[in-house]
Amino acid sequence: MDRPLLNRRLAEFGTTIFAEMSALAVRTGSLNLGQGFPDADGPEEVREAAVRALRDGRGNQYPPGPGIPELRAAVAAHQERFYGHLGLSYDTDTEVLVTAGATEAIAASLLALLEPGDEVIALEPYYDSYAACIAMAGGRRVPVTLRPHPESGSYRLDLDELRDAITDKTRLILLNTPHNPTGTVLTHEELSAVARLAVERDLLVVTDEVYEHLVFEGEHLPLASFPGMRERTVTISSAGKTFSFTGWKVGWITAPAELVAAVRSAKQFLTYVSAGPFQYAVAEALALPDSYFTGLRDDLRTKRDVLAAGLTDAGFQVFRPTGTYFITTDIRPLGETDGFAFCRALPERAGVVAIPNAVFYDHKDEGAPFVRFAFCKSIEVLQEAAGRLKALASG
Repeated sequence: MDRPLLNRRLAEFGTTIFAEMSALAVRTGSLNLGQGFPDADGPEEVREAAVRALRDGRGNQYPPGPGIPELRAAVAAHQERFYGHLGLSYDTDTEVLVTAGATEAIAASLLALLEPGDEVIALEPYYDSYAACIAMAGGRRVPVTLRPHPESGSYRLDLDELRDAITDKTRLILLNTPHNPTGTVLTHEELSAVARLAVERDLLVVTDEVYEHLVFEGEHLPLASFPGMRERTVTISSAGKTFSFTGWKVGWITAPAELVAAVRSAKQFLTYVSAGPFQYAVAEALALPDSYFTGLRDDLRTKRDVLAAGLTDAGFQVFRPTGTYFITTDIRPLGETDGFAFCRALPERAGVVAIPNAVFYDHKDEGAPFVRFAFCKSIEVLQEAAGRLKALASG
């Protein structure tokens, strides 16, 4: 067969760096701080809820297309509980849709809301599925780059650059806050500016807020809570990051009824439905007491501090995240400039796996010297990794 077997727009993405580095971790016996999955399962009572659902025969056959009523009600209640003071609430029956994780929610949203040729603004560096999903929808991605500020130790959004990126072809802004991979949590000022631009230019916004409960300084502010934004925003979250069940793939969107209906029309031709028994368990998880959510945040803040200190001792420049469970570092103080080469050699050099940030960029040179580490691991693993990496500074 002469024709290529993979659509040319997807062929550019190839095998993901995550698969490559995870395989390298297994082959070398390295500590995997590359892929963002916890090394311990979430709450036992939530696992037991999944077991009960299986034993009771709930969800073993097709669940309802929009998601089981119990989970949709729990998602709506969760929004009211945490963001009702900001004026956010959603109707259980028409404004909530359950998806196969946040990744499907992103794909379905972009397939539903874009026409071929539409431009999508995404904050660069961006989660790698964004580029693939925009391509599948026939859109054109327009990156707006978050840049590190060494004096503040954080990444910032250039609002002038964002404004200049909007054209007559712009249909949608794809926003991620708290932001993977940089750990940035957009400020009230930044979100207000995004909201004003979206209203002025009549843009839709899809927000990936899966790290909503992993904010270590300040607070998470849903973009949909800003003036004029509820009616034009699709908000995405999931159980994977909040409850440490990344393998369950239970996500959801909240949005006005007409946007939910559009996304559901695309979603039904992707997975149709998924994770039936797990939906019942996640419904119970969302009702856990406040102490669970604050405990998760405090535990990860401690782990952040352990790994940040270890990376600093090892000679990296560390950009301290205010959210998520990732730390971005600059490898130039170690005499390195190529993140891909550094990460591919790191397992043999130090027995640790990381991810080169350049994979998250259109402008590869912008991300070349930056490397991401995940700290959603046990304290013992993080301390061991820090010790192994310290050999780089002395070597």
